[in-house]
Amino acid sequence: MSPLLLGCIADDFTGATDLANTLARAGMRVVQTIGVPDVADRPDADAVVIALKSRTAETSVAVAQSVEACRWLRRHGARQIYFKVCSTFDSTARGNIGPVLDALMDELACAFCIVTPAFPETGRTVYQGHLFVGDTLLSDSSMRNHPLTPMTDANLVRVLERQLPAGARRRVGLIDHRQVAGGAGRIRERMADLQAQGCALAIADALTDDDLACLGAAAGNLPLLCAASGLAIGLPGNWGITPSETARHLPPVEGLRAIVSGSCSAATNAQVTHFVGSGGAAWSLDSRRLDGDALAAQVDEIAEWAERHWRAAPQHAVLVFSTARPDEVQAVQSRLGAQQAGGLIEQALAQIARRLVARGARQLILAGGETSGACIGALNVTRLQIGRQIDPGVPWCHAHSPDAGDQGIYVTLKSGNFGGVDFFSRAFATLA
Repeated sequence: MSPLLLGCIADDFTGATDLANTLARAGMRVVQTIGVPDVADRPDADAVVIALKSRTAETSVAVAQSVEACRWLRRHGARQIYFKVCSTFDSTARGNIGPVLDALMDELACAFCIVTPAFPETGRTVYQGHLFVGDTLLSDSSMRNHPLTPMTDANLVRVLERQLPAGARRRVGLIDHRQVAGGAGRIRERMADLQAQGCALAIADALTDDDLACLGAAAGNLPLLCAASGLAIGLPGNWGITPSETARHLPPVEGLRAIVSGSCSAATNAQVTHFVGSGGAAWSLDSRRLDGDALAAQVDEIAEWAERHWRAAPQHAVLVFSTARPDEVQAVQSRLGAQQAGGLIEQALAQIARRLVARGARQLILAGGETSGACIGALNVTRLQIGRQIDPGVPWCHAHSPDAGDQGIYVTLKSGNFGGVDFFSRAFATLA
């Protein structure tokens, strides 16, 4: 069995797959686990990505789960730990990025850590410590209206400092673009300067993949990194690994196609609209029927509807969605409360995903981080093998589920903000 080089802890399921995809494209053999694996169960891989559902969990729970994941990875030989966060730095005023990062630094006795959510391939860049989504400051983007983690401040130094626990003595500095552009040596000099000034954390600017490659090279000896998937571009080379297609081969799977979407992001809204406008079969989840007998009846109706469409056109996908505009989301939240509304929708979509797989769906798109987590849990998936990329940050994966028989399923976990407008149709065309 080869040594475990990189141990990764992701704060949601789609983000975990995004990171695993980036590492696999760079040539690493990657396995993604759902939650902390059994102590004795260490996959034969260069990198293991442990997917947690901790982004919006209670802070104490997020910290405990992340530290447990870190200990498992270290016990199995991980030489470096990567705390993967969203490329839009999704969090609330209290965390969970700051508290988890603080706890991981304590766990690893880590004196210094680079932090950057930059991922230029998906339009996320950091300049002078400010996060941009395309040409727009994060605080002016659609993320300011996110129902669970609204991001109203683009200054990441300020955001991270606010999140660090009361009494934490770690200061946050900045590695600006002039220093990053100077290469790995200049970055290391800046890291040393910041440590001398009493900074233990540094937001790092990055505008291009070359910037990320330099940051990755400079951070080769750090025990802990905190980033979106972009920084992973520069890490495999630290171990002499180069891109290889064999790292992304998946076993063959045949079956029906389904999409389950719970994201309310602008990108997913556009994808749903495009699918429906192109004549795709779609069912909009009724938010008034989300519990008890009403939900059970709705799930039955959806399963029967999907089966009718598959009988008529087995090559076509069906879409079940709760995706809605921000004003519609607010209306549901005002009636049920934000947390209860989100939880009920996740549970409903998870039941629907399981029913569709039981009826023959073997190529499954899950859209939205919370939706993906709930559906993967309902399908009792514990491990994902990473395959080819559909869009930046979104690969197809192979998984085993008790509901899918011996051949398993193809599944992709799409972050709400990722993918082109025609993502759903192109995803299935990629498999074909």
